This record gives sequence, C-alpha cells and structure tokens, in this order.
Amino acid sequence: GVWRQTRALLFKNCLIKCRTKKSSVQEVLFPLFFLFWLILMSMMHPHRKYGEVANTNLGTLDTSMLVNFVIGYTPPTQMAREIMKKVAFDNFEDGIITEEYLSEEELQEASAFKPSNFVGVVFNDAMSYQLRFPDSVAMSSIYMESR
Repeated sequence: GVWRQTRALLFKNCLIKCRTKKSSVQEVLFPLFFLFWLILMSMMHPHRKYGEVANTNLGTLDTSMLVNFVIGYTPPTQMAREIMKKVAFDNFEDGIITEEYLSEEELQEASAFKPSNFVGVVFNDAMSYQLRFPDSVAMSSIYMESR
C-alpha cells in the first residue's frame, strides 16, 4: 500500500522533471547564481576592522554644557530610579534634573515641549536602554558594522 504509492509518486516526479528540463535546471541554477552574487558583493564591501585604542586620560568633564540639563526616563521602576539617581548626583556636583514618566508616550510628549537640552532614557530591562532625543532615537553603535 504505502510503499507502492510512494514509489509511484517518486516515478511521477521524475517524469515531470525529465519532461520540464528547462525549469528543473532553473530550480538548481538560480539559487547558485544568487549565492555567488551574495558572495561577490560581500567580497566587494568587506567589514572594516578597527585596531585597539590605548587607554588614555580624557581629563575632566566640562560641566558648563550641562547647566539645566534634563533627563527623563521611563518606566519608573526601582532599578531605573537608582540608576538615574547615580547618574544625576554621583557624577556631577550640582546634579542633573531627572524626571520620571509613566509611559513612553508621556516621555515623547514631554520631549516635544522641552528645549533641546532634554534627553529621554527608555529602560528595556535591567541591562539595556535606548536614548531618545527630541527628534530621533539613538541606537547602539555595536550593530553598525557596515552599511
């Protein structure tokens, strides 16, 4: 029963492939052509490799640029509050103004009405975040290896 049906189906498929040689060859050659094309394109535009940068002392931070600087963050979790408190007071004498927002939409609305010295921080989880500037979203540069 099952073996005879399987053998008949394989025989039918072989007959179809033999009768339609042009499409059968295309089924094999087109993927190989596109694979060759991708390899060629990747060889033409290789990834840039950057060498190590030695540790250097960058000097003190110019805090005059951070006068009236506002950092808004969301969601207002305990971990986010601790991180923002550390950012605001441990690194600067005068502190930076931090504001918490209940949702990302509130943060976006606030950034639309605030001046250009507003930066939003959206915590995805305890270990990752996104910076939101009034006109854009800044993504991490580790994902930008090449164009």
